[in-house]
Amino acid sequence: MSSAPSPEKLLNDAIDSSPFIKFSGLKVVSIDVEAGEVVVTMPSRPEFLRAGDDDMFHGGPIASLIDTAGDFAIAIGVGGVVPTINFRVDYLRPARGAELKAVAKVRKAGRTVGLADVDVYDAAGRLCAVGRGCYSGVKG
Repeated sequence: MSSAPSPEKLLNDAIDSSPFIKFSGLKVVSIDVEAGEVVVTMPSRPEFLRAGDDDMFHGGPIASLIDTAGDFAIAIGVGGVVPTINFRVDYLRPARGAELKAVAKVRKAGRTVGLADVDVYDAAGRLCAVGRGCYSGVKG
């Protein structure tokens, strides 16, 4: 009889098995299964910065952080990472600093579709972007 992996193992395995996510340096900071909430951080890298700026994140890595954090929030409920159906991002201010923090919260965990909202904060704790992802409720 095999048991399901812990949420921590599930998400760390997802990071380790994805070359892109591993390259991004994502770290799982906290998991609250009951609340359907996951907090992850992403460090700054030269590849993530806007051209000609030494500490402003490009929008692409922020969008990726939102997509992955939302996926992780749904994953802890279904027991595995899930495919993205659609997601959107609203950039509120420039994201600067050594790392970003994403707080992902499940809004709907249905049988076939899950919905997660994600807030992204810069190193100074300012809300920089918000996103919403729609994910398949079936493990990918």
